[in-house]
Amino acid sequence: MAMLYKIATSAQWQAAEAAGRFEGAPIDLKDGYIHFSDAGTVRETAARHFAGQADLVLAAVDEGRLGDALKWEVSRGNALFPHLYATLSLADVAWVKPLPLGADGQHVFPADLT
Repeated sequence: MAMLYKIATSAQWQAAEAAGRFEGAPIDLKDGYIHFSDAGTVRETAARHFAGQADLVLAAVDEGRLGDALKWEVSRGNALFPHLYATLSLADVAWVKPLPLGADGQHVFPADLT
C-alpha cells in the first residue's frame, strides 16, 4: 500500500469535510488536478510551497484507491509527481493529521510517514 500525501490548510480541509470531498486548493483548481506528493517528496513540497505556514494538515491517501484518475507526471527536477484528475472522496483518505511548525520554523511530520 503506497501512500500519497496532500498538504492543505485547516480551513480547506474543514470545507472538504463539510462537503464530503476535497475539490482542491486554489493551485489545484488553477492547474486542473489535485497535486499530491509521495513520502520521498512531501517534505520538500512543504518547504518549497508552504514555508512558514502554520495551521496546515497532512492527508494520507492509499494510491490504489484513486484508480485511473491518478497520473504520475514529470514536475520539478524531472521527478514524477502524482496528480489526481478528479475530486478526492474523503472515503479514500486513510488519515488526516496536523502539520505544525517546529521551533526551527520547519514543519513537523508524523513519525509514521511512509
